[in-house]
Parts: sequence; C-alpha cells; structure tokens
Amino acid sequence: MVGPYVIMAIVLFLLALMILASPLPEINTDGEESAETSLSKNKSSVFQFPHLLLGAVCIFVYVGAEVMAGDAIGPYGKAMGISLDETKNFTSYTLWSMVVGYIIGIFTIPKYIKQENALKISALVGIVFSVLAFLTTGYISILFIALLGLSNALMWPAIFPLAIDGLGRFTKIGSALLIMGIAGGAIIPQIYGYLSEIISFQSAFFYCIVPCYLFIWYYAVKGFRAGKG
Repeated sequence: MVGPYVIMAIVLFLLALMILASPLPEINTDGEESAETSLSKNKSSVFQFPHLLLGAVCIFVYVGAEVMAGDAIGPYGKAMGISLDETKNFTSYTLWSMVVGYIIGIFTIPKYIKQENALKISALVGIVFSVLAFLTTGYISILFIALLGLSNALMWPAIFPLAIDGLGRFTKIGSALLIMGIAGGAIIPQIYGYLSEIISFQSAFFYCIVPCYLFIWYYAVKGFRAGKG
C-alpha cells in the first residue's frame, strides 16, 4: 500500500508546483460583485443557494463511495473466500486506479472537458462498474471495485467548483460547508457494515454505493444548476 500513496504524493506535489508557477489571479471573495454576474445579490444566507446545498450532499455521497471502494474491498474479497494474503493488497489496486484518474484529471479538466461533463462521465462509469461488480464474482468482481478508484478520482475537482460557482461573498463559508461533507466517508461505510450483517457483502455494497453514484449523476446533469434561474 505504500507505493500508491507515494505516487499520489508526488503527483499532488507536482500539481502544487504547477499551480504556484501559473499566472492565476488572486480571488477577492470579500469584494462587491456586479449584479449582472453574481448570484449573491440580495442573498443573506449561504443556505439560499440550492446548488451549494446539493453540492454538499454530493460531496457527502462521493466521499462515502470513495472510502467504500478503498476500504471495503478487502473485507469484500475475504467474504468471497479469498485468502488474507491476497485481500490485504486489494486496497492498493483501488489507489493505483485513482492515481491514473488524478493524472487524467490534471491534463483534461477544464481544458478539454468541462467539470460537469467529467462528473457526469465519472458517475456513469461508477454505476457501470458497481453493477458489474454485483453481477460477477471472485477476482472479476474485485477488479470492478478496484476500477471505481478511476471514476472517483475526477469527482472532487468537478463537484467543488460547480458548488461554489456564483457564491460571491459567501464563497468562504460555502467552501467550509462543502468540506463538512467529508463526513460521508465515516457514515456511509457504517451503513454498509450494518447492511452486510443482514444481507450479503456483495448486495450490501451494491445497495450502498449505487445510490451515491446516482445522486452524483443527478447533480452533474441538473443539480448544479438549481437556483440559478
């Protein structure tokens, strides 16, 4: 498991250097914005932005799905009768696919593909891989769960900009609200653990993760426009 984390650290460090060297303007979120370009006019609360609130839910389910794909893959394989010597390495497979996704995102978003389109594609790919994991068994099923890392990798850099778009002076507190959505990574796996004691691991995984991707797809198609007229 050490290798993928090292690769991700290197990729993120290089990305940080690229951002540092790029001529990006400073964003003044405290300044007044023109009425023609800001959704924040006549707004008195961050809760008056439906696309932000839906974005927070989207972050919640996305992080839950990401943790599920990474942490639940080991117990999932063990429940299928695969030995511990093999299942202990399964998380690294998910991480490797996420690394590939990160690299794709760095070079494609938003230069070649819009954020909403990247999110839409990622959600659909996540649904397809989840269904295939449910319909197959053994190592093939494990492979599809590992590939969920690829679909999850592009979601954060797509959801966040869509959710804070047009917030104006509410951008900072809106960003804080989105960060709170990370709690989904702690709650959704607990729901999965509870369901897995009632039904099979495979069915529990399916019923937990597919609704997450369905909501993410809804946000990419329609939710990010909510309240924008």
